[in-house]
Parts: sequence; C-alpha cells; structure tokens
Amino acid sequence: KEIKLLRKLEKKRMQEVIEKQKEEKAKEDKGRHYTLSVALPGSILNNAQSPELRTYLAGQIARACAIFCVDEIVVFDEQGEDSRTVEGQFDGIGKKGQACVQLARILQYLECPQYLRKSFFPKHQDLQFAGLLNPLDSPHHVRIDEESEYREGVVLARPTKPGKGSFVNCGMRKEVQIDRQLESGLRVTVQLDKQQNPDSKTQKGTVVSSTHPRTVSGLYWGYNVRLASCLSAVFAECPFKEGYDLSIGTSERGTCVDQATLPSFSHILIVFGGLQGLEAGVDGDPNLESTDPSVLFDLYLNTCPSQGSRTIRTEEAVLISLGEKLIYRTELAFSPAFTCTSTLSSPQVAHSKLW
Repeated sequence: KEIKLLRKLEKKRMQEVIEKQKEEKAKEDKGRHYTLSVALPGSILNNAQSPELRTYLAGQIARACAIFCVDEIVVFDEQGEDSRTVEGQFDGIGKKGQACVQLARILQYLECPQYLRKSFFPKHQDLQFAGLLNPLDSPHHVRIDEESEYREGVVLARPTKPGKGSFVNCGMRKEVQIDRQLESGLRVTVQLDKQQNPDSKTQKGTVVSSTHPRTVSGLYWGYNVRLASCLSAVFAECPFKEGYDLSIGTSERGTCVDQATLPSFSHILIVFGGLQGLEAGVDGDPNLESTDPSVLFDLYLNTCPSQGSRTIRTEEAVLISLGEKLIYRTELAFSPAFTCTSTLSSPQVAHSKLW
C-alpha cells in the first residue's frame, strides 16, 4: 500500500511539473515576434475630388491597417520624387508630389493617442479635416481612467531632483516619473509599475521600446510610418537589419491567392499599387531595369479573383488582401526563433520627435 501511495504521489508531482512547464511556456510565447508591413503609393490621394475626400481616404487606410495589426506603413512615390520626411511646412493639397507627405501626416496623426496630438501636431492645412475621421481606437489609445500596463507619453520640460528620472504626461490624472532623464518633447512608451503608492502625487514607470508591448505582451501597439522616394527604396531602406524575408505584390495579373502557400517569416511586406497598378511604380523608378513588377516579389498574388468591378481601389485592396488572413495562415508554421530587431538607436527610447 505504501509503494502504491508513493507511486501516486510521484505521478501527481510529475503532472504538476508538466503543467507548470506548460504555463511558463505559454507566458514565454505570449508575445508576437513577427512584423507586418504594408506599402502603398501616396498618389492614391490624387484620385480624390476634394480635400475632405482626400482626408477620408487616408482615414480608411489607417483604419484598415489598425484592424489587421499592421506594424509599418510605407508610403512610396510612384514618380520617384525625393520626399523622405514629413517635417517642416509644406503647401500640401493641390501641389505636385505632396500627396505622399499628406498621406503620411494623416496616418501619423491618427496613430498618435488623442492626448498627445497637441504636443506633436501643430495646425496644418493637411490636417484641416482630420478631426472628423473615425478614431483607430487601438490598445495604445488608452482612456484617462482606464487601467493599462503600458502607456504612450511625452517627456515634460519639468525640472527634477538629481538622480531622479524625467516626468512624462501619459494621459492620466497623475504624471508619471520614469527611471531615466530624457530630453523634453520625446514620445516614449512607458511600462507602469504594478505597485503604486495611492497617496503619491505621481506614478512610477519604466521606459521601454515601442516594440516591447508586442514582443512581450502580444499587444498591438500601433504602426510606424515611413516615406520612400520610389518603389525600390521600400526594400532598400527597410528598418530591419535582415530586411523583409517575405515580400508579396498584389495585382489582378498575379497568381490566385487560393493557390499560394506562405512560408514562415519574421518580417513580411505586402505592396499595393495605385490607380495604374504596380507597373506605374516600376516604370517611374530609375533604379529598376525590369518592367515586370512580379520579379521584385517572392509572391505576386491576385487576392480578389473573379472580381465584379473592372477596378479595385487601393483602400479596398488593402481590406481585401489583409482580410484574406494570409498572415494568420502561417502562424502555426511561424518559428519562435525569429525575433524582431528594434530600429531604434537606443532600445529604451520608443519614438523620436515627430515634428
């Protein structure tokens, strides 16, 4: 009887150890290590008939990318114009080559939490109607009294005692004191301490990388916006050290999406064409010798076979292609060994100054 009892106890202990290991493994695998990037031409705004419709079109792109957890949006110029930054003052609407800048500006504005917009976005003609757009309502757009482990904030120009960190406005009733001194005006991602003193005038937090909520907690934490001067620059200026290991071009002349099988990846890029398709981007790129866009991509897919309309607008193509759940088909095949490389010079500072 004693031997049987000992065997039962040993078996129970082994089951507890196995369950504990499973729980620890589940915690470790909670984060999302792959990234999803989308590239599209800024010229799609030129197809809108009024400033209001241009703004609404940009809002549709932002909403689609937020719904499907896009991590990076690349706006490229089909004409090969050199516009890599949205800083400074531009004429905006109606000027040649400024559609990319306006699209990028509106995408950045919508991604930024509402309580930070006054700090980063001064009044601008491109943002004249942005306040009428539907909010993204992403996980990092946290309400004032909503509990969240992470928050986006802006470093305040407020003096601190020696050895103490800077103060950050995180959209709460109390300011947050972080663990280091940073330049005022920086946008940062803050991980709030679990134990807070309710009687204190401030809360405590730690500055983490903007990718930390995604890679550690599995949260979607918004997208980054990048401007590319041409189609080839989308690939050449990739922010990841190893580049995009899987690229997909979308076209009605591509292979049917039902016949495609995606391999495992760590950084995937899906490229959309404008009114004249990806061919216009290839023709306008001085760095490309080939006139066939399919040779640029690992896969060249038609994500809406048997379409009922002669044309599919880019904002519709984004929804259709991402709605095909290409990414989620390969999640089981995705290798946890792939890791996302931060694009920041310092892994702790989440964002540089936008304006």
